[in-house]
Amino acid sequence: MFAIDWTHAGPTVLAGFLASLVEFIEALTVVLAVGVVRGWKGALGGAGLALLLLLVIVVVLGPTLTRIPLDVVQLGVGTLLLLFGLRWLRKAILRAAGIIPLHDEDALFAKEVATLSRFARATQGFDRVAVSAAFKITMVEGIEVVFIVIALGAAGGGLLVPASVGAIAALLLVVALGLVLHKPVSTIPENTLKFTVGLLLSAFGTFWVGEGGGFDWPGADWSLLGLFALFLGASLLAVRLCRKGSVA
Repeated sequence: MFAIDWTHAGPTVLAGFLASLVEFIEALTVVLAVGVVRGWKGALGGAGLALLLLLVIVVVLGPTLTRIPLDVVQLGVGTLLLLFGLRWLRKAILRAAGIIPLHDEDALFAKEVATLSRFARATQGFDRVAVSAAFKITMVEGIEVVFIVIALGAAGGGLLVPASVGAIAALLLVVALGLVLHKPVSTIPENTLKFTVGLLLSAFGTFWVGEGGGFDWPGADWSLLGLFALFLGASLLAVRLCRKGSVA
């Protein structure tokens, strides 16, 4: 059993929170559309079923990875986390440079409402269309959350709980916003969040790959700040180059 050092677990909590926040906001948009058009019984039922299944996946896979030698886990998970973070960074850079459009939650909400309105509503029992739509979007976005939580937790002893705390905090925040607003959370600068999450995941991934390869990082965990700054500088440069290229 690992003792959790919450002082050093802060970056893990933050990464888990921000990554989960982005994914849960996207899921919330569709679940809200399902609730508005098809009814809240099916929307909440489908989303709740997906969350339960995701929780089971975390409970089963998380402890299993702790039985694998730590250096192997760090190398493998770090590589995947780095690739995952770079994918987020690439999209965030292209959006920041104006090459691809920003993600529009209001437009997505309107599109889902139009799509769901084409199907006849069930007169009794659960609405299969509502349950299926809410379950699907929650699972699709939630799987990414599960991957990030397990990756952050498996790469270092005792970090699964802090990563899970960050994800749960994000879930509770999004649920609270949904209950209060009853509309898509379009005021949050999503691309900025994705940019930040991409930087965090890339920094963590690079750190764990180095750890798994036997490299002693200067300053230990504090080197994460240096890696974050390095990826930030490279990303901002990439945004400028992309903007110049698109103008030219």
